[in-house]
Amino acid sequence: MSIHFSSRLLSSRSAGFSGHCAQARLSSGLGASWPRVAMRSAYGGPLGAGIREVTINQNLLAPLRLDADPCLQRVLQEEREQIKTLNNKFASFIDKVRVFWSSRTSCWRPSGRCCRSRSLPRAAIASLRGQLEELQVDGGRLEAELRSMQDVVEDFKNKYEDEINRRTAAENEFVVPKKDVDAAYVSKVELEAKVVALMTELQSQIADTSVVLSMDNSRSLDLDGVIAEVKAQYEEMVKCSRAEAETKFEILQVQTGKHGDDLRNTRNEIAEMNRAIQRLQAEIDAIKNQRTKLEAAIAEAEERGELALKDARAKQEELEAALQRTKQDMAWQLREYQELMSVKLALDLEIATYHKLLEGEESRLAGDGVGAVNISVVNSTGGSGNGSGGAIGLSFGGTMGSNALSFSSSVGPGPLKAYSIWTTSTSRKSARS
Repeated sequence: MSIHFSSRLLSSRSAGFSGHCAQARLSSGLGASWPRVAMRSAYGGPLGAGIREVTINQNLLAPLRLDADPCLQRVLQEEREQIKTLNNKFASFIDKVRVFWSSRTSCWRPSGRCCRSRSLPRAAIASLRGQLEELQVDGGRLEAELRSMQDVVEDFKNKYEDEINRRTAAENEFVVPKKDVDAAYVSKVELEAKVVALMTELQSQIADTSVVLSMDNSRSLDLDGVIAEVKAQYEEMVKCSRAEAETKFEILQVQTGKHGDDLRNTRNEIAEMNRAIQRLQAEIDAIKNQRTKLEAAIAEAEERGELALKDARAKQEELEAALQRTKQDMAWQLREYQELMSVKLALDLEIATYHKLLEGEESRLAGDGVGAVNISVVNSTGGSGNGSGGAIGLSFGGTMGSNALSFSSSVGPGPLKAYSIWTTSTSRKSARS
């Protein structure tokens, strides 16, 4: 009797077993030359005219020698080696995943520093904006002071022009009395010259006249008194004119000195105002330059912050993509590992089932007469999904005393295997009867 088992051990996805998809053959010690049991009962074959004696080969009652095929042992050994290799690969893959997670954590730490570095430029930008606002407030205040100073300067300019006009008017007013004084002085000099000339003429006339008249005239002409009186009158007029002119001149000098002092003070104030305006203008220019520099620094800081943020986002996207790829690879490796483990468990179950079947057949063959034994394996291939791992199920039908035994096994997404054993046997009791 020969028992043949033909099944595909692994799917095409398991490359490690692709070269060993040969038939696994279990050969019993009973050769094919053993005689088959001719069934002459109601269990099979055409019925004869009567009940005939059943001849049974006694060698069938001997226990079966179940020697494993060396090909199967080699396949099992290779399967063990493949499982060990897969276990090692899985362990190394887990180590790689751990290393990747540690590197990802270390990569995320700089991103935190990058976030902190992004927060630092924002704080610097905020402080610079605060300084810019303060400078703008100071600039507005200084501009208001500049405008007020310009108004004061305009007032002083107007006052200065008024003082200049007053001085010009005073000088014009001083010219008229000065002309009068000059005319009076000239007239005085002329009168004095005339007096001197008259006195000289009189003296000459008196000196030349040597006539002595004796007249009895009660009237006497006092020319000296008249001349003295006229001279006194002219001197009085000259004194009055001179005093009046000197008084006016002193008043004008006092006013001119006062206006000159006011003019000097106004000039000094105008010079101070000009210096203050120049100083304020220099401060405004410096503040404008500082504002320009701060605006440029703010723009540069914002640009650097944007570039750093874009770089961090790009790195984050790369890390997320790498993590997703690693997760997919790990899931694929886990699915393959689970499929291989499921295949291993299915093979172990099949081997155990084969042993149980062989032991059951031994016990049956040892107790009853056995006819032809046919074992068939039916593979029903189903759609293989992408699920991780699969359930392993076995179902048996029939009893050890019946003439048919069937079972099926399914391993995850792989093909469904159904096994059926038909035996034609006649019990000793029925044969004796």
